[in-house]
Amino acid sequence: MPYAIITGASQGIGKAIAEKLLSEDFSIAVCSRDKNKLRLLENEWNEKYPTASIITYVADLTNKEEVAAFADTLLSNFPEIDILVNNAGIYLPGTIADEPDGHLETIIGINLYSAYHLTRKVLPVMKSKNAGHIFNMCSIASLKAYPNGGAYGISKYALMGFSENLREELMEYSIKVTAICPGATYTPSWEGSGMARARFMETTDIASLLWSAYNLSHQANVDTIVVRPVKGDL
Repeated sequence: MPYAIITGASQGIGKAIAEKLLSEDFSIAVCSRDKNKLRLLENEWNEKYPTASIITYVADLTNKEEVAAFADTLLSNFPEIDILVNNAGIYLPGTIADEPDGHLETIIGINLYSAYHLTRKVLPVMKSKNAGHIFNMCSIASLKAYPNGGAYGISKYALMGFSENLREELMEYSIKVTAICPGATYTPSWEGSGMARARFMETTDIASLLWSAYNLSHQANVDTIVVRPVKGDL
């Protein structure tokens, strides 16, 4: 049975990825800051996927010690890690000159440091197997600046840099690294925006792309996936 870790999996893209992997007979470990959502999801998934091993863990991934505790829990239960999805993230609009003090530290903490620290904790297991696939949820904001991007844009550029350096380091171990750069995707953060849902991509689109990249031959890696709504960026 293959094993996967997905951060920020209680809703949106992370939830769609978790459900896609469960449907493909993965056992998964997921974390979120929302204890109630995780409890509901665990009950739903255990009923729908009774043979899967599902670990749910409440963690604030801006806290290095909580990242380590989550990693220790999953590593004590999973014999290997086939997929790691660094999906946890936060979007706060702003401009560099005017956004509140501490804005950058907050966003970097969840959008970059969580991926950095969790990846470092699970890499020894992946290296020991000379296998595994790491997906980092970047953004079109990782590729081009846009209005009110501010600290968020900085964090996503940094996550892309992390992905590219990680890929270079892990080639000799046959561990794949893919940066996923979605445009506007219909998640709870867009609810109430007043924009038609048809203007957005679906979270299942991102999950399907991840699954396709994972299923390439052992010799092939998709470095970067860029996907946008058919009518362009919002």
